[in-house]
Amino acid sequence: MNYISIKNNRTILLSEIPESNYESFYDMNLEMVSGHVNRHCVNYFGYKSGNNVKLICCIADDITHEILVSTCLVHKAHALESFSKHLLCFEKFEREIHENFGLNYIDHPWLKPVRYAFNREDKSQTMDNYPFYSIDSEELHEVGVGPIHAGIIEPGHFRFICNGEQILHLEIQLGYQHRGIEQLFIEKKKLLQRATLAEDITGDTVVGHGTTFAHIWESLCGFDATLDMEFARTLGLELERIAMHMSDLSGACTDIAYQLGSSVFGRLRTPIINFMQEWCGNRLAKGLIRPGRNQSPFTPALAQRLTTVLDIFEPEFNEMVAKLFKLPSALSRFEHTGIVSNADALSIGAVGMAARMTNLSRDIRSSHPYSLYPGLNHNPVLKRHGDVYSRIQIRREEIKQSLAYIRQLISNVPEITSKELVLKTPRPNSFCLSLVEGWRGEICHCALTDKKGELMVYKIKDPSFHNWLALALSVRNNEISDFPICNKSFNLSYSGHDL
Repeated sequence: MNYISIKNNRTILLSEIPESNYESFYDMNLEMVSGHVNRHCVNYFGYKSGNNVKLICCIADDITHEILVSTCLVHKAHALESFSKHLLCFEKFEREIHENFGLNYIDHPWLKPVRYAFNREDKSQTMDNYPFYSIDSEELHEVGVGPIHAGIIEPGHFRFICNGEQILHLEIQLGYQHRGIEQLFIEKKKLLQRATLAEDITGDTVVGHGTTFAHIWESLCGFDATLDMEFARTLGLELERIAMHMSDLSGACTDIAYQLGSSVFGRLRTPIINFMQEWCGNRLAKGLIRPGRNQSPFTPALAQRLTTVLDIFEPEFNEMVAKLFKLPSALSRFEHTGIVSNADALSIGAVGMAARMTNLSRDIRSSHPYSLYPGLNHNPVLKRHGDVYSRIQIRREEIKQSLAYIRQLISNVPEITSKELVLKTPRPNSFCLSLVEGWRGEICHCALTDKKGELMVYKIKDPSFHNWLALALSVRNNEISDFPICNKSFNLSYSGHDL
């Protein structure tokens, strides 16, 4: 058996991961995923090992709750067959490996830059010479949007090929938001610096990425988080989910010119993030999650305060969503707009809402549970049509679900850990993988330590890495005027993609 099976947040020795030649590695991982709806690649990356590149592939089995990890060593001069020729879900992983290390995939369908990382292998590949797909035709025209957008939207370039008002193809060029954040995890040696970096991966998923880093670091150190720590993380994740879904419902109403919905949903986000300010001192929850400690203890008094907030919030939210979902002009913009099929979502490896909108059940809270989710018996919210309406419905129902989870959690607030807890140094020569379901979907961090226990590789994957292609597919055969509502219904991250 040329792989090892691990569970979420488990640390193993690097030597425990079986190493095979590329041919065996290739055949095995294709076989693991091909034809298996309940398996998908959660991370596939490389790192330098002398003059060679070590590849690590991590396949999640959502039924058995296992992650199947395998590795191989390849030389940069080798010509490699690509996974992507057979399974499109690997295409962006392989493009990144090619960009970072110069590995040559001889049959990759779309081998072009994915991020323009500062340490990319070929510095001659720049934004200015990005190889956009194009069609020569007198009847078709191209429309370029961005990279600079109105308002506070982050930079990204959208290149449409249109026949009149109809979109035939959209290509999304990213890579403008680099901070070299994976390398900073290696360079920064203080735990507080690294925890802060995790919060800054993408500013709207502070709890999601912060919790993922806390879990991976605690596992590397052999530390078992206390009940009150995991309580805070679970509660924070569900509050963050409500806040961001409220923001997106407001944005969706803005994009269809429904001013009442835009205003009310935007206002209803405020008490949720204001409570985060009361709890931890920051409305985006920065500083809430720290490895090995309960940074902001949640007390019965805070539970009473949150109950009051939710008692006011919930009826107003229910009233507003009832109005929205009965409004013919809104439904006409949502229904049958921006469709992604189940087959396409499966093909590209979509995660989170982008998968669940097509009845593809991908939700780490149930498939690879962590923190207090096993006790919540989470059931993912699934829709079938893959359109804007499905994505809006998921947000509505997940808000209601999160409200129920939060009320259940705060009905029994755990005692605060009183003893002083000490984190050991990370285990040397080790590998750990952590999965968390952020509000957008699956977050994956991988960490490798050297013989001294120092971080030598830190690999981050935000759900947007998978799902930008879903947005590009969703707008095909729609009018270009539908692009804003399609885009907002996904609300993907630029910074989470570019790192």
